[in-house]
Amino acid sequence: MAGGALAGCEDAFAPSAGLFAAVCAELAAPEAAVMTHAQLEDLLGARMREVTRQLFQDHLTLRAGNEVRREEVVDAAGVGRSRIERGRHRMLATVFGKVTVVRIAYRGTGVADLHPADAVLNLPDGMHSHGLARLAAIESARGSFADACERINAHTGSGIGHRQVQELAIGAAVDIDAFYDALVPAPCTDTTPLILSVDGKGVVIRPEALREDTAKAAAAKSGNAMKTRLASGEKHGRKRMATLGAVYDAEPAPRTVDDIITDPGRQDDAVRQDDAAHGAAPERRQGPKARSKWLCGSVTDTAAQVVAAVFDQAEHRDPGHRRPWVVLVDGARHQIDLIKAEARQRGVDIHIIVDLIHVLEYLWRAAWCLHDSGDASAESWVARHARILLGGGVQQTATALEAAARTAGLRGAQRKGIDEAVNYLTGKAEHLRYDTALERGWPIATGIIEGACRHLVKDRLDITGARWGLSGAEAVLKLRAVRANDDFDAYWAWHEQQEFIRNHQTRYRDRLILTA
Repeated sequence: MAGGALAGCEDAFAPSAGLFAAVCAELAAPEAAVMTHAQLEDLLGARMREVTRQLFQDHLTLRAGNEVRREEVVDAAGVGRSRIERGRHRMLATVFGKVTVVRIAYRGTGVADLHPADAVLNLPDGMHSHGLARLAAIESARGSFADACERINAHTGSGIGHRQVQELAIGAAVDIDAFYDALVPAPCTDTTPLILSVDGKGVVIRPEALREDTAKAAAAKSGNAMKTRLASGEKHGRKRMATLGAVYDAEPAPRTVDDIITDPGRQDDAVRQDDAAHGAAPERRQGPKARSKWLCGSVTDTAAQVVAAVFDQAEHRDPGHRRPWVVLVDGARHQIDLIKAEARQRGVDIHIIVDLIHVLEYLWRAAWCLHDSGDASAESWVARHARILLGGGVQQTATALEAAARTAGLRGAQRKGIDEAVNYLTGKAEHLRYDTALERGWPIATGIIEGACRHLVKDRLDITGARWGLSGAEAVLKLRAVRANDDFDAYWAWHEQQEFIRNHQTRYRDRLILTA
């Protein structure tokens, strides 16, 4: 055998060679001469898939014919297999079609058979190959399971079913948490801020998968327990909250108030033209850029568990708590309480910053108490107060809003927007130190986590008509997070190794690595 080739390889690929010769003959026939290029693509796509499948089968048949009996096969419990049975078959569905794997079964009394050749091939526990599982993971994270099924079958001709695609996607996600636990973080200096953020987004869940409190509330509101239709007052979109987290590094980028919001006193055209003529309008400095971004999400874990996972990732990057930890939130009290509790438990100092955009919305509510709908001057009014806030004047802004309401003689519902803004500013004052954040070059907006809520949840889990089970929603959410982190290829290599350990290595004594 030249070059260490397997015995019998001269004739092993005769079936696939015959199929290839048949394709060549078909292309040389007069009928092919009048085909369009699209017809040729369809023809070759179908024929060559079968040629490739046969090549796969021929190779497996060749390996089966060359499999040599092993002297000793002992399982993890120390029980040997003294008998063998040749010709044991199993089916494998691949991206090229179904093939048959033939190998030696090692047998013992009262114990399960072992197949070392399966370990050499790293065969899956089920029928579908890792290649099909990878496609199911990618396509399920991209669109609905039905669309994923259609795309996979169009690409492979495998005939895989909707439920099988969903099961493969769920299985594909099982190692994601362990993968990130083992991932070595990118090095950073002690001066590089470590940014953490958490948010939530509702997912429409099948009734049996709702959290207990949500299910009780839905039943109480409906006043009915109909099984075949919604009762009066019962909502279609019964949701379970998915909690998402983000951790990333961001080099400091100090800015001033002018870099965030232009002084409305310099907005008239004459001033802008004069600035432009004399070069007096410098470009705004950009905020800190996110790098080494890590996203996570879960519909099965509680918000507290996701917050803990976010802190785990942060400590993975900064175990000594040497870097400044900045936590961006949208102002939800429950989230802030969970974050503070987790920080206390771990003994880490954190700087919580409420998203500026959420604060501006409260200023706009206050503005409409003092301005008519559509009044353009409201924009300048909001800008002036926002600049004071950015400069550290939280109490000054709250006092000014109270004074404006009194001056305008607003009462009751007329001043509701102002009262809400004042209460928000005074209640969140400790987390509105934008002057400190700008000086130190920290971010002040939750764009990363807001984008994650839109991309990870809304764009896939919130598609029209979707009603999720927990396992499917959890798997898709995690797979989308891995893809958003640009880690899918690295994760898949890790996942296949974990599959080898689970399905093969742990079945043998001393976790023996089996080789051909």
